Amino acid sequence: MTQVFGEYREKLPSDHEFLLLGFSPRSIPIQQRWRNNGLSADFVADYLTTFFPINDEESRTQAKHAELKSGVSYIANELLENAMKFHDQTSSYPIKFGIYLLEDTVLTVLLQATNSVSYTTLDKFHSFIHELISSDPEELFIRQLEKNAEEENFHASGLGLLTMINDWNAKLGWKIEIVPQEPEVVTVTTVAQLII
Repeated sequence: MTQVFGEYREKLPSDHEFLLLGFSPRSIPIQQRWRNNGLSADFVADYLTTFFPINDEESRTQAKHAELKSGVSYIANELLENAMKFHDQTSSYPIKFGIYLLEDTVLTVLLQATNSVSYTTLDKFHSFIHELISSDPEELFIRQLEKNAEEENFHASGLGLLTMINDWNAKLGWKIEIVPQEPEVVTVTTVAQLII
């Protein structure tokens, strides 16, 4: 079973610049992972910006550079945090993260995270994806903020994904698939695309 939602990009060219990272989610507790997520996100943003040299004499170039770095760092951090938070703790399947610099008709940065999920988590996430795709992102953001304020233990608000859309104009997509192994693993790959 494979399902694709949103702006998921299946084929990624191998002749463009890319960086892949892997994480073993069971090696340290998730509470200790939060700092690593931020460091990894900052590293990815720094890595990407080396492909866009700053012209010291043009303040617009500096501002664009800083904006790109900030956006990539935020999105990378959110994708990593979600992958860690919703990873199936009974699975030894690694969390995979990648960033691609694609030069098609427009210059695009594509970030993706893949993690395994339990069927319970998958059902909830599936419902959220459908709500996200069929709703106005700004209205859904307000609804989720209100829900967050009302429910103390509401951890799956989707505010990070909505911020990617509303603040960074990211195009999001998802691929859900079953990986045939023993035992069977369900994975979710979340993709965020930023046009530069």
